[in-house]
Amino acid sequence: MGQPMERLPGSKKSGLFRKKSVVDLIASTKKGNTLRKELTSFDLTLLGIGAIIGTGVFVLTGEGALMAGPGLVLSFILAGLACAFSAFAYAEFSSTVPVAGSAYTYSYATLGEFLAWIIGWDLILEYMLCVSAVSAGWSGYFKALLAGFGIDIPVALSSAPGGIEGTTTFFNLPAFMIVMVLTALISLGVKQSKRVNNIMVILKVLVVLAVIGVGAFYVKPDNWTPFLPEGFSGVSQAAALVFFAFIGFDAVSSAAEETRNPSKDLPRGILYSLGICTIFYVLINLVLMGIVPFKDFAGHTDSPVAYAMSVVGQDWFVGVVSVGAILGMTTVMLVMLYGQTRIVYSMSRDGLVPSFFSKVHEKFRTPFGSTWVVGIASALLGGFVTLGELANLVNLGTLAAFVMISIAVIVLRKTQPDLERKFRCPGVPYIPALAVIFCVYLMSQLKWETWARFFIWLGIGLVLYFVYARKHSKLNEE
Repeated sequence: MGQPMERLPGSKKSGLFRKKSVVDLIASTKKGNTLRKELTSFDLTLLGIGAIIGTGVFVLTGEGALMAGPGLVLSFILAGLACAFSAFAYAEFSSTVPVAGSAYTYSYATLGEFLAWIIGWDLILEYMLCVSAVSAGWSGYFKALLAGFGIDIPVALSSAPGGIEGTTTFFNLPAFMIVMVLTALISLGVKQSKRVNNIMVILKVLVVLAVIGVGAFYVKPDNWTPFLPEGFSGVSQAAALVFFAFIGFDAVSSAAEETRNPSKDLPRGILYSLGICTIFYVLINLVLMGIVPFKDFAGHTDSPVAYAMSVVGQDWFVGVVSVGAILGMTTVMLVMLYGQTRIVYSMSRDGLVPSFFSKVHEKFRTPFGSTWVVGIASALLGGFVTLGELANLVNLGTLAAFVMISIAVIVLRKTQPDLERKFRCPGVPYIPALAVIFCVYLMSQLKWETWARFFIWLGIGLVLYFVYARKHSKLNEE
């Protein structure tokens, strides 16, 4: 089947839109010192939950409530639908092209090298800023937890410059340190990483269930009125913000080369984790909006869940929530940092970034050097840039990737209809088209400043492509 595929229009190897065939992509995973296969569908589901549940519940809920009021539940559903439609496309690709690199790799096989580079460059931004943004949120909860034990971090080292109004701050030391610890863990191997992730995910899910169970007894239906204080425009704007809460399920696909049975386990991990997390989000938002009038979250947007528990007199539970938040954000950073290293690894193997990034450690079987470069860069961003400046840019980058993958699944169905697919996205081209519509709509709700920063990043990427990547591409060498 490999030879005829080389003659397909989708497999040409010249020009900006030269493509790497699915056969070639899979063959590249079997050369040299390969990654170790350790992950099952259970591990992948927990990997997805680990990446998804975190900042979205424990931080962004408060800010979203001020935009949409009790209608924030609809914001989460709207963002969840955009992700669900895209998730089907990811599930089909992950079963068809079980190669590290996620959306970058899928684009290379369908849309060509130039668009694959843009997606890969976009994903580097998405994952790096996600790690950095979550580390900033993690730092706030960690400082509160330490304060409970009478331990205070010097103010100058407690936040990024400008992070605390009216106070001089230089560096967010806790944010930097947690990313460095996770970088060390990932560099030692996927087996160690998955064990830590699985334990922390189970614990944080128990905390979320406890918040829902305890909070349900204090819900006052009157607090759900008015349900849409800012109309549907408020719901839309909040959806564009809380979309950040769903980022992560796509990182599951980056684990393809370390999965024992990728064609079956990857679609399950992607869809199961997204479905479970959406249910959790809807329930916890109904509870929080029923406990506290949405306007009361003003001034408490950094820790809305802990605030809601304190309002109903469950002060003992505030510490539990803080621990759950710390665990939740830790797993988000762990999975996103892991996903980013695998995308850079895949791009390096294709020759688009230096070969250093695809060198696998003899003992640990990880892209060791690449992991440390990516980790240090993410840690420094978290130390020097505030959370609010990062979250919206991450959302735009992710939505752009989802649009491209939804288009790509339609293209691959047309160009290679006979390709073996263990999982097929239902309703093609309608489901992927809905993903594009939902994602483009959410992108339109983001501020122009976010778009300006995004285009600056893409501009830098275009320069790097034409100066380095296009010349050093393995397809160019062929």
